[in-house]
Amino acid sequence: MTLKSHIDRRRTFAIISHPDAGKTTLTEKLLLFGGAIQMAGEVKARGERRRARSDWMKVEQERGISVASSVMTFDYEDHTFNLLDTPGHEDFSEDTYRTLSAVDSAVMVLDAAKGIEAQTLKLFEVCRLRDMPIATFINKMDREAKDPFSLLDEVEQTLALDVVPASWPIGMGRDFLGCYDLIRDQLILFDRGKGDTLTQGIQCSGLDDAKLAEYLPDHALDTLREEVDMARGLCPEFDLQAYLEGTQTPVFFGSAINNFGVRELLAGLGAFAPSPRPAPAVERAVAPDEAKFSAFVFKIQANMDPKHRDRIAFVRIVSGQFKKGMKMTHVRSGKVMAVHNAQLFLAQDREIAEEAVAGDIIGLPNHGTLRIGDTLTTGEKIRFTGVPSFAPEILQKVRPDDPMKAKHLGRALEQLAEEGAARVFKPYLGSDWVVGVVGPLQFDVLADRIRTEYQIPVKFEPTSLLTAEWVEGDARLLKQFVDGNRASIAEDHTGAPVYLARNSWHLDKAKDDFPDLRFLKTKEEIV
Repeated sequence: MTLKSHIDRRRTFAIISHPDAGKTTLTEKLLLFGGAIQMAGEVKARGERRRARSDWMKVEQERGISVASSVMTFDYEDHTFNLLDTPGHEDFSEDTYRTLSAVDSAVMVLDAAKGIEAQTLKLFEVCRLRDMPIATFINKMDREAKDPFSLLDEVEQTLALDVVPASWPIGMGRDFLGCYDLIRDQLILFDRGKGDTLTQGIQCSGLDDAKLAEYLPDHALDTLREEVDMARGLCPEFDLQAYLEGTQTPVFFGSAINNFGVRELLAGLGAFAPSPRPAPAVERAVAPDEAKFSAFVFKIQANMDPKHRDRIAFVRIVSGQFKKGMKMTHVRSGKVMAVHNAQLFLAQDREIAEEAVAGDIIGLPNHGTLRIGDTLTTGEKIRFTGVPSFAPEILQKVRPDDPMKAKHLGRALEQLAEEGAARVFKPYLGSDWVVGVVGPLQFDVLADRIRTEYQIPVKFEPTSLLTAEWVEGDARLLKQFVDGNRASIAEDHTGAPVYLARNSWHLDKAKDDFPDLRFLKTKEEIV
């Protein structure tokens, strides 16, 4: 098999949703279909078996939410899927934004009773900025739900997307009987309580097939024919190019917890979702089938294995092929690295990667060398773009319960900052660290992690600070600004200067006094 055919088999996608729409459950069931796990975490399992495979962090298991992106690779039929499960909670959206820089398409999961929710909309806008193809999975049809036409209209109106039903539900809630697969012309019956088995489709020759009457009551069959006829009249036909350009979404209905509709979604991704796409760099766009290896770091995760205090850099391969032991250049430092122990993932389970190709996600053990946004290459020294950092919205001081552990706390905070879990600032004046986050729940999670992973109990305390913004510009002017505002200046974990503003007036005055400096709320990691 040629390199190009290996790459063409790849489907690298993220799952995005509002919290509680069923994203993690859907992830479980996709892995179940891929044969990656024998029993999904939610299916009549007990104790440790019940734990979701993608929510592997201790804090995620205790709180029942996803707070970090997980990577899972599995094969299904003729494709290799790289699935990135992202946090649904808005307080962890920055991790999701970075993850979306490493995928070629997304699956948007909606709760059938709630439709488009605030966080869904926010994440969708990030996908739209990247013209990312999106497939929609409307989940929980086995519960009371909105009318399917109402749901389609909501997606179309709220997201300005053309919608094309790929399947059509037969009833809902207690009366949910299954779906009709409009792509393959087959009836898929819903067997309540069989969530750990796979339902086989019943092949039909269209909705007029007399065979349907053997499986569906008359009223349900009449309603199905009428609704599908109406849907086909109202919605455009599926247009692969429109989907790939991010202007049309195929819509699948199902119930992830019951394994229902999941196979059809996976088959749809195999058939329609793009193989690895070209990636933008400062110098030029890089195509996946270029011979030279290139990749970028989009995430760092500390302590995936708490016994070894490890840090893993998650790397998206953009072009070429990785082989165990190969040498690559770390563009920011110019150093050459020989990589012998790259890893492939199933959440926190790993195996040594002998080889991988464009579209794959590999993990590189990292001892502080690699940062989010770094480029690795065996060819020209290119620098990939599009991995964002955001100015924090909430700032608090942090101090250890035991003052003797202040130095240890500093190291822990720097590791967490490298990971992108929070912004960490060391003010020029004073001994306290300042931690910035997007949402307040992050402080609870950080305190939890610092206590359990580093054995340092800490307290977070409010500050009078409004915001922190990076400051860039001419070196002489920047030094003048820093020297005149030392009480409000800090460094982030990379040593970049940051302005800590007490209020809007404070920030506006700094900008007025130094109009030639740039004050940044968002900084793209190009290194």
